Amino acid sequence: MSLLRLGFKFFVYRLQSFRLHGVHSPFVFDLYQHVIQHDGYYGAYKPIEKLRKELKQNHNKIEITDLGAGSKINPTYLRPISELAKISAKPPKYAQLLFRLVNYFQPNQVLELGTSLGLTTAYLASARPKGTVYTFEGCPKIAQQAQVNFRKLKLSNINLITGNIDQTLPAFLQDTGKVDFVYFDGNHRYEPTLRYFQLCLEKHTENTVFVFDDIYWSAEMEKAWKEICSHPAVTLSIDLFQLGLIFFRKAQPKQHFTLWY
Repeated sequence: MSLLRLGFKFFVYRLQSFRLHGVHSPFVFDLYQHVIQHDGYYGAYKPIEKLRKELKQNHNKIEITDLGAGSKINPTYLRPISELAKISAKPPKYAQLLFRLVNYFQPNQVLELGTSLGLTTAYLASARPKGTVYTFEGCPKIAQQAQVNFRKLKLSNINLITGNIDQTLPAFLQDTGKVDFVYFDGNHRYEPTLRYFQLCLEKHTENTVFVFDDIYWSAEMEKAWKEICSHPAVTLSIDLFQLGLIFFRKAQPKQHFTLWY
């Protein structure tokens, strides 16, 4: 039923979304034209995608400690790395969009809630080598594999924080200043999503960017996404179906866009 629901939601999204000609905000127009719809190639893509192919052929199994909403495909606790690379890792289309977003906004600090095998982390880190990516992973065995992948890619600007995000995120935010860019992919349930949003919101600035993954993954996630969009601090929200973008630009009138991607 969940896959049927997702298919229906995508159909509705197709009907509601529009392309560049329907965008009247200069900021959104530029973002859509030069970042979201950018179809050029960056050199950082090749080594990460080469590693993805290797991981898809790695049938070694690792023990899963799932502290999030679980897997809709295979909720078991012993899974091959190849399966994680195929199912849990963000597809290149969206991982590369995250790369372009970080490349465009150039945040000094990127937070990623949910590391998995670290492929998306690698894209975030490669887009801003002078910045630092703090990535949070609940499963120790997956975190170990992610560290191996970071070493293979020779990425030194990643700090991986292992443990339950319910504990590690508040502790991290307590000792940090403002956050520049946050990618929420750690828990696809309503209450934790809103709680993480509120925690990071306390550290946001006018230029902070929040990106939410799988905003239609479940009824809970869709509900959380809609409440986040309506929050008084949010001035601009962009629905790309797989990803939702949140901005806090004070000069921007409150608007919501459903854009074709």
